[in-house]
Amino acid sequence: MRQLMKSIGALAAVTVLAVGISQVSAHHSAAMYDFSKSETIKGTVMELRWVNPHVTVTVNGSHSEEEAPAEWLMEMTSPGNLVRAGGWRRDAVKPGDKVEVMFSPLRDPGDKKSGLLKQLTVLATGEVFTANIRDQEKPGLE
Repeated sequence: MRQLMKSIGALAAVTVLAVGISQVSAHHSAAMYDFSKSETIKGTVMELRWVNPHVTVTVNGSHSEEEAPAEWLMEMTSPGNLVRAGGWRRDAVKPGDKVEVMFSPLRDPGDKKSGLLKQLTVLATGEVFTANIRDQEKPGLE
C-alpha cells in the first residue's frame, strides 16, 4: 500500500511539472528584438490579427520610396494590453489603410521582415496607436 501511495504521489508530481513546462514553453520572450534600434516603414495594412497572446499587423511597406515594398509582420502585446496602452480597437486599422509604423527590428533578421511595433499612425486620419503599455503612465495624458 505504501509503495502504491509513493507511485501515485510521484505520478502527480510529474504531471504537475509537465503541465507547468508546457505553459512556459508556449510563451516566448521579446529578446529577439533589438530595443536599442528604432526603424520606420510606410505602407498599406494587409491584415490585423486581433488574437491572444499577441496581436499582429501585416504591412506591405518599405523604409523609403526608393526601396521596393515588402511584407512586414509586426508583433504587439495582447488585445487587452493594447486597449489600455494606446486606445486600440479590433477595427483600429483595416486592410488597405495607409500607415506609418515605428518598431524595434529583429536582432538577427536574416530574410525575415519583422519587428516589435512601438507606434502606428493612420496616415489618412493622423490617429496614433501605441503598443507601449507604459505610455499611459506618462504625465499629461489625462
